[in-house]
Amino acid sequence: MENCVNKRPVWQAEAHNSETCEKLRQALRDIKDPELGLNIIQLGMVRDVEIKSDQANIKMILTTPFCPYGPSMLDAAQKKAAESLGIPVQIEMTDEVWDMSMMEEGASPDWGLYR
Repeated sequence: MENCVNKRPVWQAEAHNSETCEKLRQALRDIKDPELGLNIIQLGMVRDVEIKSDQANIKMILTTPFCPYGPSMLDAAQKKAAESLGIPVQIEMTDEVWDMSMMEEGASPDWGLYR
């Protein structure tokens, strides 16, 4: 789910599990994109989270479709989320195309791309 001002994600789970979502968000900050040097939360790569009593589902995207680090970041995110939540976690890749408007406020580095 997205808000109308930008493309930063609003997780479904936040409506009923805000404390759990914050704990998950903090845990996932440990997972960095090695090429960009920012974590997957800063980059807005975690697009949605749904938490049920016995499993969590996380929808993610990559910053580029053929990111060489994609599989390792997805695996690390799945393990970190399962550790944080204490339940099995399934990661689903979506076909949404990443762009800089998905990043957290203030996370955008000066890459010199839009001068």
